[in-house]
Amino acid sequence: MKKILIIGPIPEPTTGVSLANKVVADNLIEHDGFSVDTINTSYNKFDENLGAFSLSKFLFYLKLNFFAYKIFKANIIYITPGQTFFGVVKYTLFIALSKLAGKELITHIHGNYVGKEYGLLKGLKKQIFKILLSKTSKGIVLSESLTGNMSPFIPKDNIFVLYNFVENYLFPTSNEVKEKVQSFKKPKIVFLSNLMEEKGIFALLEALKILENEGVDYEAKIAGHIDASNKDKVTAYFDDLKHTTYCGVVRGQEKKDLLIWANTFILPTWYTMEGQPISILEAMATANVVLTTNHAGIPDIFKASINGFYVNKNDPNSIVNMVKTLSDNHESSNKIQEHNFNEAKEKYKVKSFIDNAVSIFRA
Repeated sequence: MKKILIIGPIPEPTTGVSLANKVVADNLIEHDGFSVDTINTSYNKFDENLGAFSLSKFLFYLKLNFFAYKIFKANIIYITPGQTFFGVVKYTLFIALSKLAGKELITHIHGNYVGKEYGLLKGLKKQIFKILLSKTSKGIVLSESLTGNMSPFIPKDNIFVLYNFVENYLFPTSNEVKEKVQSFKKPKIVFLSNLMEEKGIFALLEALKILENEGVDYEAKIAGHIDASNKDKVTAYFDDLKHTTYCGVVRGQEKKDLLIWANTFILPTWYTMEGQPISILEAMATANVVLTTNHAGIPDIFKASINGFYVNKNDPNSIVNMVKTLSDNHESSNKIQEHNFNEAKEKYKVKSFIDNAVSIFRA
């Protein structure tokens, strides 16, 4: 029996990383030969400035070190650290004990910033960063173009690609997809992510304001955490927009209903730590046209004119133009919707994700 200890964030709050860790924990138990334990590193306050140091964060992560004894009971230590210096250093005790105890240490990087951070660091901080990540037995990245985030630290042969997934409950039936595609009469837009500036929320809200002023027929629903520093600005847009609704944080059936309601998913991200957004795969699985940016690992899962269309970063007019194009070309939109559902069903089921993860653990 292989005992795996997962050290990383687990919902709540829900992020791509925390959701992935939950899915790994829940599904590995069903595989013969594995038992699972966790150390949940989720910080209990949502904060847009995720990589920044603060005293409250320091004390929170310091307390987590008391759970380090779990390392001695496990065979494999699977960690999902942050991507900044502090995001890695807070795992120091876990990494050091794992190596001292002779455990296999697997580091899963959910983003595209680790390599850049290493390049920016200098002196002792750079040395510490490299020492910690070089203790990794196996590194995992989200897609092929992101392998450079681990290549400065471990041999290429020890770096594995593990694509993200869509939870099973989100997939509609083929009949539901057919009905949805046939009902495309106007853009029904959804944004499903944390409402952070770098996720493109203000570019999108400004685009919706332009569409409204120009009399373009649309509906939009926005869902996700609002960072406290953005709350007033975001709320001002919601008060002003007549065809846009803020849905709060959605989960479970509420999230599925939102994605099934929509026909157009927009994520105009330029998020510094972006990797491969699960929300794009969820939008594909629920038969939506995707508008997103050519950023981080997105091109590894997204092809323009096949899964949707690229928009420019931080450019409301680019979003406006693409929404108008979709509004005027229902037939091409319908083909993309059907293709996205079929592609997600073929490539991004949880079973494929877990099977691939297990093959990495056993390699």
